[in-house]
Amino acid sequence: MKLTITILWFLIFFKTLFFWVWLWQLKEYHFGRLRAHFETQRARKIISSFHWIKLPKLTKKTIVILFFGILLEWLIIFYIFPLENVIFYLLLLILLILSPVISSLLVLFFQVPTFVLRKRILKKAKQKIERCKNLLVIGITGSYGKTLTKEFLAEILSKKFKVLKTKKHINAEIGIAQTILNELTQEYEIFIAEIGAYQRGKIKEVCQMLKPNIGILTGINEQHLSTFGSQENIIKAKFELIESLPQNGLAIFNGNNKYCQQLFQETKVSKNLVSSSDYKFDLAGKKLFPWDIENLSLAATAAEYLGVSREEIENTLADFKSPIEIKKGINNITLIDSTYSANPKSVLAHLDYLKGRTGKKVMVMPCLIELGSVSKEVHQRIGEKIGEICDLAIITTKDRFRELREGAQKAGMTSDNILLLEKPKEIFEKLKDFNTPGDIVLLESRVPQSLVKMLIE
Repeated sequence: MKLTITILWFLIFFKTLFFWVWLWQLKEYHFGRLRAHFETQRARKIISSFHWIKLPKLTKKTIVILFFGILLEWLIIFYIFPLENVIFYLLLLILLILSPVISSLLVLFFQVPTFVLRKRILKKAKQKIERCKNLLVIGITGSYGKTLTKEFLAEILSKKFKVLKTKKHINAEIGIAQTILNELTQEYEIFIAEIGAYQRGKIKEVCQMLKPNIGILTGINEQHLSTFGSQENIIKAKFELIESLPQNGLAIFNGNNKYCQQLFQETKVSKNLVSSSDYKFDLAGKKLFPWDIENLSLAATAAEYLGVSREEIENTLADFKSPIEIKKGINNITLIDSTYSANPKSVLAHLDYLKGRTGKKVMVMPCLIELGSVSKEVHQRIGEKIGEICDLAIITTKDRFRELREGAQKAGMTSDNILLLEKPKEIFEKLKDFNTPGDIVLLESRVPQSLVKMLIE
């Protein structure tokens, strides 16, 4: 009996350890993001699904944490097993209750050597950048639009220069540093780095490594407000890129964003305030969307500064494909696949795009996270837009469903047409029954990929 309970406890601790390492890794070992995660219904949903083993991505760090976690568990059991039954069971109960704490403490303990290693990696990357005397560095930051602006700019400049860029959504300091250490060579003329942050000081730290010559601020909104603590902190954090530019540097701001307009006035170096109306791009026959123009305009401004002509920029667009894809789905419906990321501005822009389309319009999305104190207001605003434009809305998480529904009803949508459905199969069946040929479905943010696969013909 005692042995059976010991084995059972071992398995429970094993599962707990894997779960917490997975969750910490998911939140990039950032305490603020983990805390924000547990402020939502979505976090409680994850806890309720604890019966599944969550497998973290195996890296050197997670392997070490899991190894020492399992070793610690074995040592604990080894030392308490010989004790009397009453004490043994009592200790097992205490350990079971404390297992999430023990797992998290293990993760936090290994943050110390990680911090030391991280500083070493950043220092080596900085030294390598300094050795590339002819390298021009472009930093891009903002609450939204960083990745698309980076991709536009890299595509345009690569026709004339040897360009290295950070891959996909890599924008944290370690990812940027590893890109430098693993890929940067003397033959590169330009390095474009997308820079993200969840707290003040991080962008400044990255810029001390990069020494950017050009800084692009794509826009600022409420994204990650819960980790920054205030809108003022977000503004100051993003401005760290501009403050890091040399006297002969260039700062480029999104003129469509009110916070960028304010920061433009405070900037001392050479600067440019760019509105999407400043450029007239012909999108006919190109796989781009109206909301791409804002990011394209910022990229074009930097490219022109570096000697690329308008004609060359226009020619490049023929090869560029927006990350948002239009696909054919079941019942000959149109799917707009925008499942790569989301923020309040992009969600509203994508809904506006539906306005001029024919057929019934459907939105499928989870609630947005890390919006802090403005989350309720933002979701009510999105809900109103959904109610104005959509015939059906399916929300896949509970977090702010009530606010979305209230906003939608305020705009005239009935409660029967804004639904909370969390299971991909249920969502699929509802869409299959509701939609007819010619209808359009917008898949926004991180909806289950299994649903996307089911919907594609």
